[in-house]
Amino acid sequence: CSNRVLLRQWEQFGQAKIVLTCKNQQEMNRIKETAEHRGIPTFIVADAGRTQVVAGSKTVLAVGPGRKADIDSVTGKLRLL
Repeated sequence: CSNRVLLRQWEQFGQAKIVLTCKNQQEMNRIKETAEHRGIPTFIVADAGRTQVVAGSKTVLAVGPGRKADIDSVTGKLRLL
């Protein structure tokens, strides 16, 4: 199943988003590497710096879309925000 197929399915079935929290930048980087190693798409958001966050700070990691079991294998131990 390709990423395009998973993206279409995600778009058709409500575009679920679950917000989790991690300890620090190192943990975020580890999650990104693990997801990519397993073939799950990722994207890191670098803050624009228009508020209190320093410009370029990595504040969000998007994981997926993908199969629930695949994403849970990477993010399942993280806490809900």
